[in-house]
Amino acid sequence: MGLFDMFKQDQGDQMTPHLAFVTSLIYMMASDGKIDNEEVGQLLAVLGGEEQADGSIGVGAQNRELLRKAQQIVRSTPINQFLQQAAPLLGDSQKMCILTNLVDSLLSDGSADPAEQQLFGVFLQAFGVPEQRFRPFFEVITLKNDRTVFTNNNHPNNQPGFQVKLSV
Repeated sequence: MGLFDMFKQDQGDQMTPHLAFVTSLIYMMASDGKIDNEEVGQLLAVLGGEEQADGSIGVGAQNRELLRKAQQIVRSTPINQFLQQAAPLLGDSQKMCILTNLVDSLLSDGSADPAEQQLFGVFLQAFGVPEQRFRPFFEVITLKNDRTVFTNNNHPNNQPGFQVKLSV
């Protein structure tokens, strides 16, 4: 037992798919060295934010504990170690849910930082999901987050005859 063992993840805390989901989002949020308001909003949305007495949005007690555990893991566990622990616990739909939420989070501020792109590739590989399989999901989320189609009349997607199609 080392002096600093008390700061490690609680021994009674077991990794669960839900904890892996929230932890994954926090790893992505922190990957570019800054946490944007849009990313926090995305996290609160997936946690099921609740309106507080002062009108602000917060998380309930159960989700607050989940968030605390996830933050503790991110602070104390290298990403590859986390993924080795989490990936075997996740079914295919859980992996795809995490991946789609990661892309939604990383695109929520309007850009994909190189560190975020690299981390996303690490998740794809750890979850055994080929980029080609994920491409249609990526296209939909990119479309969802590209609000410039409303503000830029010269946007390529606003040209006459353009149709949104998914690659297969």
